[in-house]
Amino acid sequence: MDDESPVMGLVHLLRAVTVEFDRLGAEFAARHGLHPTDVRALIHLLDAARAGTRATPGWLGEHLRLNSAGTTALVDRLERLGLVRRSRDTADRRRVLLEVEPKAMELGWAFFGPVIGEVVVAVEGFETAELETVRRFLTAVRESVGKAG
Repeated sequence: MDDESPVMGLVHLLRAVTVEFDRLGAEFAARHGLHPTDVRALIHLLDAARAGTRATPGWLGEHLRLNSAGTTALVDRLERLGLVRRSRDTADRRRVLLEVEPKAMELGWAFFGPVIGEVVVAVEGFETAELETVRRFLTAVRESVGKAG
């Protein structure tokens, strides 16, 4: 592959953005005594809530590629820190649901809010069609990366 091609330029730029987000996530984790997997778990749980998905420990473990024991330890840790709450599913009392506590959202907004604000300002100048192109691109990249793992 031609390392100087426009496509490879996008790949390198995307990698640079990923590195910056990873750095921010690691800094957030360190400030709050979290493991990077804890931060990924919170992101998955927030995404699930936004999508209306009822997240269970099994669902979370699958998304994080953790076994049952690892998932239990993770959820125990997040619950102890007051960042996640377990509750029984009202439709099936045998099922445990996971929800992000307001404390976690407050910590996240306090840290990531300014970055999100800067990103919003950066994209406000884009036309609707450009935003759709960016969305298609990021969706295709996410799907490609998902296949690789």
